[in-house]
Amino acid sequence: MPAPKNHFKAALREGRVQIGLWVALTSPYAAEICGGAGYDWLLVDAEHAPNDIQTLVAQVQALAKYPVGVIVRPPIGEAWIVKQILDIGAQTVLVPMVETKEQAEAMVRAMRYPPHGMRGVGAALARASNFNRIPDYLQTANDEVCLLLQIESRAGLANLDAIASVDGVDGVFIGPADLAADMGFLGKPGAPEVQAAVEDALKRIQGHGKAAGILTADQALAKRYIEIGATFVGIGSDVGLFANATSRLIADFRGNAAPPSSVKGGGQVY
Repeated sequence: MPAPKNHFKAALREGRVQIGLWVALTSPYAAEICGGAGYDWLLVDAEHAPNDIQTLVAQVQALAKYPVGVIVRPPIGEAWIVKQILDIGAQTVLVPMVETKEQAEAMVRAMRYPPHGMRGVGAALARASNFNRIPDYLQTANDEVCLLLQIESRAGLANLDAIASVDGVDGVFIGPADLAADMGFLGKPGAPEVQAAVEDALKRIQGHGKAAGILTADQALAKRYIEIGATFVGIGSDVGLFANATSRLIADFRGNAAPPSSVKGGGQVY
């Protein structure tokens, strides 16, 4: 019996557009609600949400019964945290703040078992192998893991072609909020200069045969990105949806024209 099939990775390889949602409430209950909503993928965030391995595994378990791709974003691209994320059963990892080819190569090695990588061989203790009940897990796991790298700085853009050309990188995600800040447009990812850089980057990623991804709460912009070839696109976050809904409810009840403090779309969580 092989490792579980990574249907999200297969979809990216086939060029099928996958629409997703950021999950940052750190709650298995909330994750389960999102799991049944019909998204193609959910990203459980440990960079900007207060998640740890215990809360991550609970959310991965809550989502296991749904036909949705589960991506986990660690707080930083380090082998030790990637190892733990894979062992709890997540197969797709989005690594933030990648700026060099060397970082990309290190993350590829972190995702794979030897001799092709450096992932620790501890599958007998891991949920990923169904606690050693998947007899061929070690031999097949490398084929089903999916590595996504996040570019969100001018340095990352300068090295984008080298990063995207690394074998073992399945997709590259552009983070417009951090990129905007690094370009001198803090809080303004919609600035024309930023959008020009984003669109150029998405096209360059595809030129290397890799899946291109992005997150935006602006639905018109999301559709624009899909038109130019982006295949994994996030359209909001559970935090943004909840914040907007709670503000909207009390504003409607009181007869206010608009919520007193609205969170636009999904918020800038890139």
